Amino acid sequence: MHIAVLDDEVEICVLLANYLERHGYRVTQLHNGRSLMELMAIDPPGLVLLDLGLPGEDGLSIARQLREHWKCGLVIVTGRGDSVDKIVGLEVGADDYVTKPFDLRELLARIKAVLRRTNPDPALAAVLEPSITATGTARSKFRLANWELDIPARRLTNPEGREVSLTGGEFDLLCAFAQHPGRVLTRDFLLEQTRGREAGPFDRTIDVQVGRLRKKLESDSGNPQIIKSVRGAGYILVPPVTFD
Repeated sequence: MHIAVLDDEVEICVLLANYLERHGYRVTQLHNGRSLMELMAIDPPGLVLLDLGLPGEDGLSIARQLREHWKCGLVIVTGRGDSVDKIVGLEVGADDYVTKPFDLRELLARIKAVLRRTNPDPALAAVLEPSITATGTARSKFRLANWELDIPARRLTNPEGREVSLTGGEFDLLCAFAQHPGRVLTRDFLLEQTRGREAGPFDRTIDVQVGRLRKKLESDSGNPQIIKSVRGAGYILVPPVTFD
């Protein structure tokens, strides 16, 4: 698996590259956004570790470009530990947010969690496995409110037949809703389903991702009809769900 590390601090890049390479990853070290965009065009990595504090560059703008044009895991690794920065980072599409200084083992665990979601091995169980029917048949495609969710292909198609881009976290969250339609799901349950044991203490992670999903699914995200809030409890997927 190819990982790109973008940080203006050479020592940080070398530290991460050496550690990740010892664990079997191929690592490209980068120090500015232009180099990352050039890499994405010729040898796109499966995951990018992105520092926000790049001199003369807007790290959040780089994150937005990644989300608009490429499908890859995105973990923000930065010295900005303020909760507002974390929320903004997640809102622009990051799959995880890690603050410096960090523990290398914890960062590796988070990287593995993101890669399991964004680059699933079809021969292995994913973080969210397809539901199994009473007859033992795997449910791989879900239909809800004329949308189609294809789990093996990790693809969401809108009612007009066009594919809608989702981050790894957004896709896993929608899978959790599709597999539990009509049930109120707590934030803790959704956090466990989408991030597993590597879940971090981001109290508003689920709220941010639900908000992003609504913008993509709902005709009016301010008056949601597909994913509704249940005050003091969590969220519920309202439309009936069928499956192939």
